[in-house]
Amino acid sequence: MSAAAQTIDQVLEPSDHPKAPSRKLLLMELRAIPELAGFAAAVPGLLAATPRGDGQPVLVLPGLVTSDRSTLSLRGFLSAKGYSVSGWEQGRNFGPLPGVEDGLKSQLERLAEEHNRKVSIVGWSLGGIYARQMAKMMPDLVRQVITLGSPFKGDPRATNAWKLYQYASGHKVDDRDNHMGGTIAAPAPVPSTAIFSRSDGICHWQNCMEEPSDIHENIRVRSSHCGLGHHPAAVYAVADRLAQPEGGWKPFDRTGVKGFAFPKVGELD
Repeated sequence: MSAAAQTIDQVLEPSDHPKAPSRKLLLMELRAIPELAGFAAAVPGLLAATPRGDGQPVLVLPGLVTSDRSTLSLRGFLSAKGYSVSGWEQGRNFGPLPGVEDGLKSQLERLAEEHNRKVSIVGWSLGGIYARQMAKMMPDLVRQVITLGSPFKGDPRATNAWKLYQYASGHKVDDRDNHMGGTIAAPAPVPSTAIFSRSDGICHWQNCMEEPSDIHENIRVRSSHCGLGHHPAAVYAVADRLAQPEGGWKPFDRTGVKGFAFPKVGELD
């Protein structure tokens, strides 16, 4: 094995005490730009390859210090597949500031009432933490949760964004279990899919994974953190999960050629 291969192998090696991704992985976040170009090129094929939606309401939540503009590509794709898609409509996500929780509760109630159906919630990074917490507080209104690189487990400092979170929100990361639904690491009582990348340069990948169960699963893609909302494989996985019939949730099938796009946890990048 070459020295370079050994280095990246060590960078991605599972750890009992995950730390923030290395500077090398952080610099690799620049690939989010070509990943967006790759998504644009892949859209016609993705539209054909993914099943048609059933019109269910889908709420998409952005990551830290980003807004609904960051999820335009994902929301546009899901709308084209036949879902009724909404952004979070609260401007930039600066953390659980006063009004955020009430705003999300009101929006979830409104969407469920308008469509007379449960709502699926897709959350990117911090938005995924919100999604899981909303499902814990209002499980009767949530059909399923899908997270994209959301660090809901482990040391909250095992990210390269924890200082930014503290600055933006005014909250200490050690206090995060005191906001919106209690303990962050606890699983939501609804079908949940965690989409993650082992080469995530913002959040340690191990902290972005669910404990597998009959209704909780993990899907690995080869993506940057900042590209998870538009990486073709991640978008395919989101559309595949949303297309399941209500009450008929099953784990993601990565057999056959899909194994190339959705590697096992232990496979090298």
